[in-house]
Amino acid sequence: MGKVRPAKVKRLAAELIQRYPDQFSTDFEKNKQLVKEYLPGVTKKLRNRVAGYVTRLMVIKAREAKPTVTATLPSEEPSAAEEA
Repeated sequence: MGKVRPAKVKRLAAELIQRYPDQFSTDFEKNKQLVKEYLPGVTKKLRNRVAGYVTRLMVIKAREAKPTVTATLPSEEPSAAEEA
């Protein structure tokens, strides 16, 4: 069986993110246009794969930067009715 994502796609995506870190976002359509601009002459299939992987990496990066919120239960304080 083959790999899920070819090494060429990963390499191109990593190079683009390294060169233009502030240009890419979590929006696939915007990333697709940027890949088309930065990598002229690549096939539509490769462009879409690279844009999809760039988007995936940016989503992961956004999740890591976002602080995690944990659910906490209210503290178990005795109510006034229980004290009396």
